[in-house]
Amino acid sequence: MASWIELVKEFNDVPNQNKGTWLEAKLEEALNQLSGLTNNSNVIIYGSAYLQKPASQPINLQIAAEDINGFMSALHGMDCSKGLTLVLHSPGGISNAPETIVSYLRSKFGYIQTIIPTFAMSAATMVALSSDLIVMGRQSQMGPIDPQMPANGRTFSALAILDQFKEAEKKILEDKGYAHVYAPMISSLGPALLQESKRAIEYGRSTVAKWLETFMFKGQEDASAKAAKVAEHFSSSKDNTNHGRRIDRDEARSFSLNIQDLESDQPLQESTLTLYHVMTLLFLHTPTVKIIATQGNKKWLKNEMRMQPPPGGK
Repeated sequence: MASWIELVKEFNDVPNQNKGTWLEAKLEEALNQLSGLTNNSNVIIYGSAYLQKPASQPINLQIAAEDINGFMSALHGMDCSKGLTLVLHSPGGISNAPETIVSYLRSKFGYIQTIIPTFAMSAATMVALSSDLIVMGRQSQMGPIDPQMPANGRTFSALAILDQFKEAEKKILEDKGYAHVYAPMISSLGPALLQESKRAIEYGRSTVAKWLETFMFKGQEDASAKAAKVAEHFSSSKDNTNHGRRIDRDEARSFSLNIQDLESDQPLQESTLTLYHVMTLLFLHTPTVKIIATQGNKKWLKNEMRMQPPPGGK
């Protein structure tokens, strides 16, 4: 399996007119190799170019409702009895999109393992927590699943909104003089956002708990209690002071999650990272901002749309 440096050198040596064909062939080769190393399971890579193209529109980079179209295309004609290996790389996205994706995948596959090469954050963490097994390397991380709420043209953590209202309520009850301090904040956010934040937090927490109890903890006597504990930890403002906080495999394993070390299977690690590097090259050298691809050369690509200058413009 090629390292990042070796792949870049090989890519640079390819004539420009052949680079697209080379990337396509390498992607298919890496997917097929990974399938062979996972008992010929079906392999799907879901990846976002958020590290390579951070200036792209967020909807292009996030998990979104439209992604179900990509998964439907990738699964067409697939022998789902072989199970699924999902290679997941995403910053997260719209909080209710994972439910659509997970419900669809779980209607197709009795067994799903998720491999996280580097990042599966927020809504992507929710998807990972619906698996039977999660494979993580030293560099891999998940993150808190608190929803992000749009307000006044910006996005705020639902947990932060809830904590801010609680702090304001506490301070004002202690000293009514604080009312004028918090009044602008409360009026700008409004009580409706507080209620929506509460509902969004509970939605994420209960959804993840249900998945864990049904899949990863299935058959265990304390499945419900374990699932609730994990969901609470991943959605707690007390445990997670920042939405981007790193939750590594040791922390995840401490909550009884079924975690396998990527390094425990050297061929699997090399194959996974080769696939990840090929995807990175694809993002760096093409307009692609999101990919859903599987072995057998089935691909769904979302390309970044660039505005064309007006006639005579620059």
